Amino acid sequence: MKRRWFILTCLLALFINACSDHAGTSRDSSIDAAVGELAFSRMVEPVTMRVGMPIPATLDNPVVRYIEELSNVKVVPSWEAEGADSYNQMVELAIASKDLPDAMIVNRSQLRKLTEMDMIQDLGAIYETYASKLVKDIYASANNTALQAASIGGKLYALPNATYESDSHSLLWVRQDWLDKLHLPTPRTLTDVEQIAQAFINMDPDGDGKDNTIGLCGYRNIVYGKHPAVCGFDSIFHAFGAYPKNWIKDSTGRILYGSIMPENKQALSKLADWYKRGLIDNRFALNKNTHEPIHSSKTGLFFGPWWAPYWPLGNFNSIDPSADWKAYPVPLNEDGKFVTHIAPVMNSYLVVRKGYPHPEAVVKVLNIETRLNRKQDPNNEKVKKLEDELLRGGIQLRNYFPIDHLLDFTDAIEKRYVDVESVLQGKKDPASLDVESRLVYESIVQEKAHPKSNVYNSMTALAFQTGVKALVTTPMVKVRGVFYDTSDSMPNYWGELERLENDTFLKIVMGELPVEAFDDYVKTWMDSGGGTITDEVKYAVTGK
Repeated sequence: MKRRWFILTCLLALFINACSDHAGTSRDSSIDAAVGELAFSRMVEPVTMRVGMPIPATLDNPVVRYIEELSNVKVVPSWEAEGADSYNQMVELAIASKDLPDAMIVNRSQLRKLTEMDMIQDLGAIYETYASKLVKDIYASANNTALQAASIGGKLYALPNATYESDSHSLLWVRQDWLDKLHLPTPRTLTDVEQIAQAFINMDPDGDGKDNTIGLCGYRNIVYGKHPAVCGFDSIFHAFGAYPKNWIKDSTGRILYGSIMPENKQALSKLADWYKRGLIDNRFALNKNTHEPIHSSKTGLFFGPWWAPYWPLGNFNSIDPSADWKAYPVPLNEDGKFVTHIAPVMNSYLVVRKGYPHPEAVVKVLNIETRLNRKQDPNNEKVKKLEDELLRGGIQLRNYFPIDHLLDFTDAIEKRYVDVESVLQGKKDPASLDVESRLVYESIVQEKAHPKSNVYNSMTALAFQTGVKALVTTPMVKVRGVFYDTSDSMPNYWGELERLENDTFLKIVMGELPVEAFDDYVKTWMDSGGGTITDEVKYAVTGK
C-alpha cells in the first residue's frame, strides 16, 4: 500500500525544489535562522483549524485548550467518528463530496486519490520551515523513509506517522487471576487458548454464580493486517503461516496478497470451529464497539497489542479491582518461537486541504502534540495539571489529541524497556535514563510500592513489564511485507476486493459459508481485478 522508496538523494532534491517553488509561502534568509522559534511560535492572529476527528470530540477538551494557548490555533471538529470503520467512511464521504476539513488523517489509497484530484497542499516548504527538530529527528531516524512514502511526483503531500515496530505484534491478554483460580496452565499453543476459553465460559471465573462470561472477543473484519488492535485474530493466521492484508513472498518466493494464501483456509477453519463451539463471542459482529466485552468484564481473554493496558483496559481497577491481566506471545510454533509479521513504519498520513491559508498551523499543532507525547514539553506545571485532570479517569493525553498522529522512533518501546530493566536490576544509574524512560521507571517503582493507587502508574507498569517484556524476551520469526504502495489498478478494484475479503472471512467464521468457500473467494478475487493488481505489484517489487 505504500510507495516504493525514493533514494535519499532524490528526497533531498525534492525538498530543495519544494522550498523554492511552494506557492503562497514567503521565505527569506532570516526564516532559516529562526526555524527553532517558528516551530513553537504563536500565530500572530487567531487561527481556526477544522479537523476530522477519529474519536468523539468533547465540548471541553483540555488538550485543545492547551494547544490554543500555546499556538493561537483553535482546533474544532469538522466531523467526528468513533472507530476505524466509521472514520474511514467519513473520510471517503469528504473526498467524494469535495468538502474536506482543513486537516485530516488518511490512508495510502486516499492520499493518492487526493493528490490525483488536486485537493491537498504540497507541504515540502512548510515542513522544512515549521517542523520541530524533534519531528525531523524522528523521521531521520528511519532514514526518512516515511517522508519518501508520503512524496508523490517529487512533492511532499502529507506528513506520515512514524510508528513503533512493536505495534506490529498481537499478544494474548489473559486475566491471570482467573487463570490461577481455575488452576489453568500458562498458555503456549492454540490448544491452550481453546482450553482457557472453554474454562472461562463454563467455570464461573468471576465467581458471581451467573452464566455471563465469554471466551474470546472478536473483530468484525477478523484481522487488522498491518497494525493489529483489540480483538483481532491476526496471531491465529500467523500461526498457520498466513499473513492476510499484507503483500508477502511465500515459501516458494512468489509475491502474492496474503489474504489469498491457502494457509488462510486452515486459520478460518479453526476460527469457524471455535465460533461454532461458542469459544468466540457470538455477538462479536454486532457489538457497536469491539472492546465492549472487555469493558463490561465479560471476558478475560483477548488478542491485542502491548499498549492494551492504556486502552481498552485503561482504568480497569475501578471496574474490577481484582483484575490481574498478563500478556503472552501466543501461539508459539514447534520451535518455541512467536511468528509475527512486521508492519511498515507508517500507515497513515496527515494532509492539509488545498486552499487552507494556514498550513503551518497544522505543523505547529503536530509539533506540540509530538512534544507532549514524547514527554519533552518544557511547560512542566501546565502539563502536570493536564495529566492530573485526565488520568483521574484513566485517560492518556493522547486520547484527547485533536490530530491523533503518532510520531516516535521505531525501536523506542523495546529500548525503553531494556534501559528501565537495567536500572531496576541495579546495572545502570537512574540518572542515565532519558525523560520518557525515567517516567516509566518511576511509574514501575511507585506501582510496586503502592499497587493500583495511581491509574497511570498501573497502566504503564502493566504495559511495559508484561506487554513489552513479552516482545523483548520472546524469540520471534518476523515476516516483512514487500509492498505498501498503491498500484495503478488498485483505485479501480480495491474497494470491492476488500469488501469481498471481509465479507467472506466473516461469513466463514460465523458458519454462514463453508470453509470450502475460500477457494471460490480466491478465484473471484483474482478474476475481479486481483490478478491484474498482483501482476503490477510483482513488477513494482521485482521489475519483472
